[in-house]
Amino acid sequence: MFKKAVEAKSHQRLSGADRKKLRRSIKDKFQRVSDSDLDALLPPKAEIAVAKFQNRVHVYAVEGGFPVFFDVDGRGSDIFPTVYALWIVPELLPAFVLKGGEVSRFVIGGADLMFPGITVPPEGLPSFRAGEPWAVKVPGNPAPIAVGSTTMSSDEALKAGLRGKALRITHYYRDLLWESAEGCYVPNAGFFEDVVFEDPSSLQASCDSDSTDVTGETSTDQQNNQKSDGVVESLDVNELQRDSVSGLVPPNDGENDAVDGVTEGLSDLKLPDTASGNDPNDQQTLSTADIDSLLDKCLLQALHTTVKDKDLPLPGSTLWSNHVLPCRPSGITLDIKKSSYKKLSKWLQAKSTSGLISVKEDKHKKEVMLSSVNRNHADYSSFKPEKRRVEKSEQPSVQSTNEVRTSKTLEVTEIYKPSVHVNAIFSAVGADPGKLFSASEATDIVFTYVEKENLVKPTNKSIVILDALLCDSLYKGAIKKGTTYPTEIHKKDLGSTFVSRMQPHHVVTRGNESVVRKGALKTIQLLTERRQGNKKVTKLSGMESFLIDAEALASELQKKFACSTSVAELPGKKGHEVLVQGGVIDDLARHLIEQYGVPKRYIEVLDKTKK
Repeated sequence: MFKKAVEAKSHQRLSGADRKKLRRSIKDKFQRVSDSDLDALLPPKAEIAVAKFQNRVHVYAVEGGFPVFFDVDGRGSDIFPTVYALWIVPELLPAFVLKGGEVSRFVIGGADLMFPGITVPPEGLPSFRAGEPWAVKVPGNPAPIAVGSTTMSSDEALKAGLRGKALRITHYYRDLLWESAEGCYVPNAGFFEDVVFEDPSSLQASCDSDSTDVTGETSTDQQNNQKSDGVVESLDVNELQRDSVSGLVPPNDGENDAVDGVTEGLSDLKLPDTASGNDPNDQQTLSTADIDSLLDKCLLQALHTTVKDKDLPLPGSTLWSNHVLPCRPSGITLDIKKSSYKKLSKWLQAKSTSGLISVKEDKHKKEVMLSSVNRNHADYSSFKPEKRRVEKSEQPSVQSTNEVRTSKTLEVTEIYKPSVHVNAIFSAVGADPGKLFSASEATDIVFTYVEKENLVKPTNKSIVILDALLCDSLYKGAIKKGTTYPTEIHKKDLGSTFVSRMQPHHVVTRGNESVVRKGALKTIQLLTERRQGNKKVTKLSGMESFLIDAEALASELQKKFACSTSVAELPGKKGHEVLVQGGVIDDLARHLIEQYGVPKRYIEVLDKTKK
C-alpha cells in the first residue's frame, strides 16, 4: 500500500470528539488493547494529527512524532497499527512467526505472506477469520516487521493444505510510511540482534521438510516457485527488485547480498521499554518568546516556498495546516495557544499590522483570510528560506508527487485566427493567415506592418497613421454608414483593436491531453437552489470545457462531501450536469480551483438561496 508515494490532500489536528471516536474505533477493532496501551500510543495531552491522502487513506500520528495508526478506507472500519506502534505495544495484534530470515527478505520487500513461509506451532494453527489484522514477526524477536489482513480463515487454510496467500501485507518495515517518520523514532542498539538469518539453501530444505509434514504436494510447489533464476511466482521478485532501485530496499548485486542489505539496518533497532519514544514531553521545551520567533520563521518559510499569489485569498486555517505547520522543524510541536498571541486570528492580524501580509475577515465563515503578501517587506526580503535536503530514498516520492501534480495541471491559452478583415495585413508581412496566433504574436504582426510601411506619425511617435489597408482591417464593417473613418490611432489601442478583429479560439491542456476549440472559453456554472422545502441542491455544468470527466467528478464529490451525487445530460445542449445534494457551492468552487487548477475567473457562481 505504501510502495508508491501519494500526495496528502490535507493535514489537520483532531478535535476532542474525533479523538474519542478514534479511541473507540481502536478499542472495538483490537480486543487486546488496554487503556494504558492506548495512552502509550495516543498520549492524552498530546495533539493528534491526521493526514488525508488522495487514495482515501488516513494516517494518524502524534504531532511532531511518528505515525501510530492508518485507516485504509478513511471510514474507521479498516484501521491498522503501524510498525512503530507495534514496537511500543508488541502484543497489540496476534502475529505469524516466519520460518527464517530468508522469508523476511520478501516481506520487507512488500510481498504478501504465503502459508509455506509460516511456522506452525506444535499445538496447531491458531484460529483466525478472514480479514483479521495480524502482525508478522521473525524468530527470536518480539518486534513485528509487518502488518496485514488475513485472506482466509484458519479452517479454509487447513482445507487448502496450508497453501496459498496467508496475509495481505498493508504496511512493512522500510516502506514509505515507515520512512516518512524515520527521524522521529530513535531506537536503541540491539533490535533484531537475536535474529539468525539462515542460509537460503538451509531455509529451502527447512521449508520443504516442514511443508511435507502438512501435505505432500506443498514441497513440490515450493520448489517450483523458487527456481534457480530467482523468479518467485507468488512473491513477484521483479517488483521487489524495482522497489530496491527506488530506495525501499538497498541495491544489491546478488541474492545473498539482498539478504544482507535488507537485514543490515535491522541490527540497530530495539524495542523500547516504555512509550517514551512517542511522548511529547520528551521534546524540547520552548518558551513563549521562542514559539513566537518560530511562528514568524515558519510563516516566512511558507511565504517563500509554498504560498503563491495565485492561491490567494487563502483561509487562515488552510494557511496554518497546509503551509505553516509543514515548515516547522522536525520533532517540534508548534501550538499557537502556547504563543503570546493565543489565537491564530490575532497572530495573523499582528502580521498584517506589521505590513508583511494583508488579511480580511470573511463575514460569512467568521474566519480570517490571507488576501495578499507584501514581498517587498523588509522581513520577507531579509529572510533566506531553508533548502530541505532530499535523500535518495525520497526521490521516488518527489517524482511521483510531481507526476500527480502534472497530471492535474491545467493550462488555458487564448489564441486567435486571422479573419477576412486582417488577412491582408498578415499576407503583407509574409505571415501565414491559416495559422493560430496568441494576442502578443498578433500584435507583433500589426506593428511589423506599421514599421514596414513607416506609418508612425513623425511629430508624435505614439500615434500611428492609418493607410487604406490598415484602416479597412481595423474598422471596415464596424463603423456605421455615414460616419467618417479615423485617420490615425494611438499605439496603445492598436494591438487590442487588431486582435478584436480576429476569430477567438482557445487551447485547454491537462497533462498529456490537449484540445483546441473555436470561440471564447465558456465558464463553469455553479448554481445552488432550494428543492422540496428547505433542502438545497448544487448544480455544476460546463466542466467538459476544462477536460474534467463528469462521472469521475461526481464520484469524487460524493466522497469529499459525504452526500448523494448524480449526473444527467443537459436538456437541449451538449454536455452533462452534476447534481450535489446540499449547499456546497463555495466548497465546490474552492475544490475546482485547488484540485483541478481551474482559474477563478472561469467559475461563475449563483446562489439562489441567499436573499
